[in-house]
Amino acid sequence: ARSRTVGELLAPTSPFDKKCGRENWTVAFAPDGSYLAWSQGHRIVKLVPWAQCLNNFLLHGTKNGANAVGTRLPRHGGEGGQKNKPCEHIIDCGDIVWSLAFGSSVPEKQSRCVNIEWHRFKFGQDQLLLATGLNNGRIKIWDAYTGKLLLNLMDHTEVVRDLTFAPDGSLILVSASRDKTLRVWDLKDDGNMMKVLRGHPNWVYGCAFSPDSSILCSVGASKAVFLWDMDKYSMLRKLEGHHNDVVACEFSPDGALLATASYDTRVYVWDPHIGVILREFGHLFPPPTPIFAGGANDRWVRSVCFSHDGLHVASLADDKMVRFWRIDEEYPVQVAPLNNGLCCTFSTDGSVLAAGQDGSVYFWATPSQVSSLQHLCRMAIRRVMPTSQVKNLPIPCKVVEFLCYQI
Repeated sequence: ARSRTVGELLAPTSPFDKKCGRENWTVAFAPDGSYLAWSQGHRIVKLVPWAQCLNNFLLHGTKNGANAVGTRLPRHGGEGGQKNKPCEHIIDCGDIVWSLAFGSSVPEKQSRCVNIEWHRFKFGQDQLLLATGLNNGRIKIWDAYTGKLLLNLMDHTEVVRDLTFAPDGSLILVSASRDKTLRVWDLKDDGNMMKVLRGHPNWVYGCAFSPDSSILCSVGASKAVFLWDMDKYSMLRKLEGHHNDVVACEFSPDGALLATASYDTRVYVWDPHIGVILREFGHLFPPPTPIFAGGANDRWVRSVCFSHDGLHVASLADDKMVRFWRIDEEYPVQVAPLNNGLCCTFSTDGSVLAAGQDGSVYFWATPSQVSSLQHLCRMAIRRVMPTSQVKNLPIPCKVVEFLCYQI
């Protein structure tokens, strides 16, 4: 089935603009759904209120709404609704932007650093931060509501390829870089770098937190998929199965599954707790043999993300297609065309998939399906129980297999 187009945000072009440098490597939604941000290329990041985008799409169909006048709209979930209102911003980051991540604070989550008596910043619940990872190895932290630069983090020596905030509101930020390291930053401690995670033999392409913030997945060149214990900052295990560079990863909403995308033309869905591959979504038939796994570069998978219902995975590949997969079916349930796509992510409410291409963003409606009561119960259980605990439950084997996503 063909996925329904929702809208598009087209980057402005000038006669002197060239193709190189206009790649949209990253697109992100704010946790509260207030903002959409993406890299327009040539150092520029655009932030627009997401509600404004949806209104433009409804009014004009798929007409470009990226350059509309920034209408002030109430912030969703804001205290009093008037203190901070999202409005449109264009941010010049000073270098090519490779990665973006939004972070918001939970007041009771304290900094992990002890004996702190003074801070430059007091991040409250009404604040929204945007982290940008740059070509020169720097990470810049911005106030999303004002567009003001707050922090400049300078420890990486190569491109910062990906960024992710801990979902627990602690403002712990992890960066993945081509310098073969991951670095852990505490923004509540004025951006103090807490830890360097080493182990990747080559470039690190991406990283993602589990929903409970206890586990970090990192992926990179040389087939690398690593899981880290974020309480001890130690490696839990390596996941082996891909045959080429692994470039993207994301956990399911309940933390029971992990999706990884690779240049070997496959998306794998893992049980991260035991390191087993549960599903394989192929983008080339027949699949390339391991010795030629890097040869089918017109089918390289660039990005993967989990839907909020926990039932669907979206992938974006070099064959000019976006695919929506059900986790229990072998073939895509919906597809959509996209040339030169590099990144994709679901909106905060899960209703829309955004994908980046040459400085612009395109949007599709996600497959709509009412989750079964069994699946909702499975997600509720798996949010709090790893696979090992589920297997020890005194319940029938078929129920255990269902809870472990094996059927």
